[in-house]
Order: sequence, then structure tokens, then C-alpha cells
Amino acid sequence: MTTAAAGSPRTYQVRTYGCQMNVHDSERISGLLEAAGYVRAADADEHPDVVVFNTCAVRENADNRLYGNLGHLRPVKNKHPGMQIAVGGCLAQKDRGEIVRKAPWVDVVFGTHNIGSLPVLLERARHNAAAEVEILESLDVFPSTLPTRRESTYAGWVSISVGCNNTCTFCIVPSLRGKEKDRRPGDILSEVRALVDEGVLEVTLLGQNVNSYGVEFGDRYAFGKLLRACGDIEGLERVRFTSPHPKDFTDDVIAAMTETPNVCHSLHMPLQSGSDDVLRAMRRSYRSEKYLGIIEKVRAAMPDAAITTDIIVGFPGETEADFEQTLDVVREARFASAFTFQYSKRPGTPAATMDGQLPKQVVQERYERLIACVEEITWAENRKLVGETVEVLVAVGEGRKDERTGRMSGRARDGRLVHFDAGSLDGQIRPGDIVHTAITYAAPHHLNADGEPLSHRRTRAGDAAEAGRAPRTPGVLLGLPTIGAPAAPPAPTTGCAAH
Repeated sequence: MTTAAAGSPRTYQVRTYGCQMNVHDSERISGLLEAAGYVRAADADEHPDVVVFNTCAVRENADNRLYGNLGHLRPVKNKHPGMQIAVGGCLAQKDRGEIVRKAPWVDVVFGTHNIGSLPVLLERARHNAAAEVEILESLDVFPSTLPTRRESTYAGWVSISVGCNNTCTFCIVPSLRGKEKDRRPGDILSEVRALVDEGVLEVTLLGQNVNSYGVEFGDRYAFGKLLRACGDIEGLERVRFTSPHPKDFTDDVIAAMTETPNVCHSLHMPLQSGSDDVLRAMRRSYRSEKYLGIIEKVRAAMPDAAITTDIIVGFPGETEADFEQTLDVVREARFASAFTFQYSKRPGTPAATMDGQLPKQVVQERYERLIACVEEITWAENRKLVGETVEVLVAVGEGRKDERTGRMSGRARDGRLVHFDAGSLDGQIRPGDIVHTAITYAAPHHLNADGEPLSHRRTRAGDAAEAGRAPRTPGVLLGLPTIGAPAAPPAPTTGCAAH
């Protein structure tokens, strides 16, 4: 017996936690389920036939969040025989059979290496009336060969690699995502072209460490070449990438960003700490001087570049002097925004057993000082743009107050969030369209443009949004790297796509 009416397709819902890699994996999960005959549940549907949790293992409360949500679903499932619950992603890779032990009403547990098995596992669990747990230690099928249901008509993620070869002491990702596996450039460009053919205007190249792309086929300049090749794709208006690692950042990438017109002048460069002692303890193989040197080169080549970062506060052993050094780097770097985190102990990582674990109140106090420092700088940097004209790619869901304020929202080419007044064009501008508008007000985290738009260009992405079409890519065929007997898992190391 199932919850779907006789003869009607089963419905599904995917709930995503964590980094951009998980967001893109969820697009693949949706594509797989739809290829298997499922249909997406309406937003108001409180009991779809299948609920998939795509989990993250980075933060300390990830486990509690998952089990709390699973607990809320238990009575719903009891009332709807045939409903299925699946748990995938990094937490599933880490906890494996523990999930079914703690939540025996879960039907399927799958890992980061076998997303493609989900439809079969769901059917097997239904047939056997028992939980199916399948966790692989290495890639079964390269994720980009899987069908994908894209969430946006105008912007798309494209994986250039999976896994990570770094050994940061706070990071659990290498043990959950595995060693780096690179896609061939031709396969990446084929996927980009397929998206552009669907009307997509903006592509973000995605990897745990995009700057090490090419390590598998021995070309340390492969990423710069890939950026330049994206510049030759007609109809592709914006190219972004995340995340680079300072240790692998080369001058040819700066040159490619500068010389390729559709590569946006925005750079997300994780700092993590401004203290060389803390960077050493984190096993981050660069120091603050090198980091600031990269930023200096980027700004010399692209004065309009918006640079964003990640910073961890309260790493074990961090002293007040170490923290002040982080504030010094923040003041010198003049970030456009920063993702700030309080250190989160993850069992199995080297940092979890280090001496000098800091009291919560010390970490909290430093965290609040860091946020105040960052916001002072981002506000000052944003105020410099008041009066400037910006190109905005109109988006959905970026402005939580848009309905109340009567504004629309989108992203400037440098990645900044812009809320704008449609003026006399109200009702004519669609998500995916391009507008030019003048900035009238700046806040620490966004810009406002409250005058009449200076121009509006209708796009194929806007046409697709108006028609309710989401791009679907069938999976790009490529050679899966040869994988023999899986090596012993590396010692677990906490992090996410931003390294």
C-alpha cells in the first residue's frame, strides 16, 4: 500500500542542508527521482510519498538537527502507510547504520558516493519492507553522469571535481567525499553548453578546491584554461567559481579572470584565520602574508573585484593575540562579505583532540567582535557604490522583504545582493531578466536601488521562468576514473565546499 492514489505517480520532497555541493547533489537527487517516475510534491503537501534528507556533517549540531526532523516525521509516516524516508549526504556517509539504529522508521540510508542508487534502494526497501543501507567508500558513478533537475532557470552549478586532497585538521570532508576526482575539461564544457542551450545565463564551477583542478591529469594550469574556455561559449553571460584554496591559487587564474569578459570579478577566498600559528595548527599550507599578497594581486588586476571569505573563530589554542591578528587581516583585506563560524568540534578530526579547547563564552565574545568588525568594513565598502550603475540578474527568493517593500532582487556581477524598484516596469521584469539600475542606499549585507531602472533586457531565462520551465540536463557522459579496491578511509579530518 502506498500513499499515492492508485495509478498516480509517487511524490517526493528533498530537504537540503549544508554547502553548495549539497545543493547541487540535491538537484541530481531530484533528477534521478523524476527520471524514475516520481513527481515533486507541492510546497503545501505535508506528507509526500518520499522525503529525502540530504545532510551535512560539518557543524556540531548537524546530528541533532537531523534526528529532530526525523522525529517530527515519525507520526506523519505512521499515519500514511507506504511513505518512505531516505537519508543521504555527508552525515549518512559518517553515521551509516547508526541512523537506522536511532531512527528505525528510516527506509533508506545512502552515502556521498552512490547517489545514483537511490531509486533502486527505495524500491528494494518497499519490496522487502526493511531498511536499505548502502554506503560506498569510493565513487560508484561520477555524479555528473546523473540526470539533474535544476532549481533555477537562469543560474546553474557545474561540478568540475569531487573530493578533496587537503588534510585540514578541522575538516571532515575528505573522509566523507573522498580523494579529489577531476572531470575532463571537455565533459565540463559540454554540461555548460547544455545549460546555456536551456537558457541559463550564469554558471558556477563547483569543487571542494577548484584551484587544484587538473591534479589528476597533471596540468596545474587547467583551471585557468577552463575559465578561458568558458569565455568562448556563446550565450554564457556570467561565470563564477567556488571555492579556491590560497595554497593553489596561481597568477594565471587572475589573468584568466581579468581577460575573460564573462568571468565575474568576484572571488571567494577562505581565510579561516589571520594568525600564522593558528593556520599552522589548522594545517593550512599558507600564511597571512601570502593570503594578503593574493588579494593585492587580484585588486591590482581587477580594482572592482568583490572578495569574500570564510573565517573560523575559537580554534583550539587560539589566543587573544591570534584573534587580533585575524581582525588585522580582515581590516587590511576589506572583504565585501564574510561567512563567519564558531569552531565546531567534530569527533574524528585531529582538532577535536587538541589541547586548548576554548570555553564557549570566550568563543562567543570573539565571534561578536569579528561580526562587528566585518560589518563595519562591508558597510563602508558598499557605501562606495552609492550612485553607481550596476547590472542585476533578477533572482527568486533573494529578498525576503520584497513583497512588503514592493522591490525585486538579484545579484550584481560582483555577487552583491541588490534590491531594486521595478518602477514603471512593474509586472514586466521576470526572474532571469537583466536590469541596469543606480544604487541609492547601502547596508552591510545588501544594496538598494529605488529609482526607475535604467534598462531592462528580456532573456530566454526569463521566458523559461515565466513559462514555469526548469532546466533539466540528462547527465553528461564521461569516463569514470578507474577505481580499484577502495583504500582504507583517511583519518577523518570539519569543513565543507568552502576550504
